[in-house]
Amino acid sequence: MNLIRFNHRPFGHGFFRDFENEFYNNETTNSGDTPAVNIQEDDKQFTLEMAVPGMKKNDFKINLDNQVLTVSTEQKEEKEEEKDNYTRREFVYSSFSRSFRLPKTILAEKIKADYTDGILMITLPKDEKAKLTREISVN
Repeated sequence: MNLIRFNHRPFGHGFFRDFENEFYNNETTNSGDTPAVNIQEDDKQFTLEMAVPGMKKNDFKINLDNQVLTVSTEQKEEKEEEKDNYTRREFVYSSFSRSFRLPKTILAEKIKADYTDGILMITLPKDEKAKLTREISVN
């Protein structure tokens, strides 16, 4: 018996290869388990908005460790249905974790999180004293 290598990426070159790489290797594509995040910045703060409908406030774990903000959740559910001659059991498990490296200008003690109408909003206030930009004169 000979072993034959299976090529699950059949296109070899040119346009099709580029399309294939985009399709199979696109890491920016949002999978169904990881929510997309909108990040807004103004003079006073950053705001992270995450669409996570169907959750409760208590489902979220938000941690800040060494300038890395991590938002995660884990849900487990078990359903059982018994009829005359059969029993159906379903196990549902879903989780996600997103991490963001924060700039040093964030006031960690004033970070706030709110969950309303399926949107988790995290406010990251900036420290106006800790500006990291300045003009440097040449001597």
